[in-house]
Amino acid sequence: MSDVKKVVLAYSGGLDTSVILKWLQDVYHCEIVTFTADLGQGEELEPARGKALKFGIKPENIYIEDLREEFVRDFVFPMFRANAIYEGEYLLGTSIARPLIAKRQIEIAVQTGADAVSHGATGKGNDQVRFELGAYALKPDIKIIAPWREWDLLSREKLLAYAEQHGIPVEMKRGAKSPYSMDANLLHISYEGGVLEDPWSEPDETMWRWSVSPEQAPDQPLYLELGYRNGDIVSIDGETLTPAAVLTRLNQLGGAYGIGRSDIVENRYVGMKSRGCYETPGGTIMLKAHRAMESLTLDREAAHLKDELMPRYASLVYNGYWWSPERQLLQTLIDASQAPVNGTVKVKLYKGNVIIAGRKSDDSLFDMNIATFEDDAGAYDQKDAGGFIKLNALRMRIAASKGRR
Repeated sequence: MSDVKKVVLAYSGGLDTSVILKWLQDVYHCEIVTFTADLGQGEELEPARGKALKFGIKPENIYIEDLREEFVRDFVFPMFRANAIYEGEYLLGTSIARPLIAKRQIEIAVQTGADAVSHGATGKGNDQVRFELGAYALKPDIKIIAPWREWDLLSREKLLAYAEQHGIPVEMKRGAKSPYSMDANLLHISYEGGVLEDPWSEPDETMWRWSVSPEQAPDQPLYLELGYRNGDIVSIDGETLTPAAVLTRLNQLGGAYGIGRSDIVENRYVGMKSRGCYETPGGTIMLKAHRAMESLTLDREAAHLKDELMPRYASLVYNGYWWSPERQLLQTLIDASQAPVNGTVKVKLYKGNVIIAGRKSDDSLFDMNIATFEDDAGAYDQKDAGGFIKLNALRMRIAASKGRR
């Protein structure tokens, strides 16, 4: 393994990457740079520095960076302009974090002169694809080390045993039983493994961390006014906020009202079905509110075209093609559509539900004079509908006259 001189490891300080750090030292005998990204996972990241130092990583080779604003501004918000949702349920919380981690990891590799990068994604999952597609797109000649595809530590129990053998501290250790596999950032927290591997098993209530159950949510609803500019939320109840602050606030409020839990069996890119549970309180509010804002301000055919393209866009994000030319082309179209998506949406949060209570915009295409069921004073001639219907029925009338149905 002597061809690798220096590697940048995406390092969380958790079980998997702590084991990987030691394993890279033992197997590759190379210089290691650790990169820990703060994407709003809500955990103290400084312990990762202490763990890295404990295993001999030079202080100048330890990168711990706050990427929360960049994450929401340049990744989450653009994705929500597309109303992206995978297989009708998944709000892509893990998927959208990977391209940013890959981007910064490659930047650090270039900065430090590293010839390789490494990650802790397993050989069964989507994340290996996302990390590596991003890395190759940004630095085609980079070498990638994926320990899960090389070593024989192919269970969490074996990882725990390895950690114990080498004195690697592990949080949330529960005797011989492995903890859930979790991933968190400002958009969501996910849970996999353990009892969740049986799709029939209901998650234990103690598993959830960000939200109360809808049954335990307040009995009185909460109203919020979300201000939009160019398709992005820029204020809550009149208070201007940064992108990360918007999502943080919505997570807190949504979680307190039991919003954003989901239990999904999804189709992984590598071909298998996987069961996961997710908490995405802020994202759930954002999706509902954004569609309400668009309903008022977008042209019908522009809105329908976006809806047709959305599943393709969501699949590109899910499968790791954020840096692909087709995703960037779609993003250009989506972003152009958002110029009139300005105004305010009023939402009501109540026991797990996000209810649209109102919307208004100076760019509204809603004309009350035309849409009214009352006298419209000639704004719309209802007689015109007869010819419109006959023209649209013409092909069916011709087919019926020929005995075709």
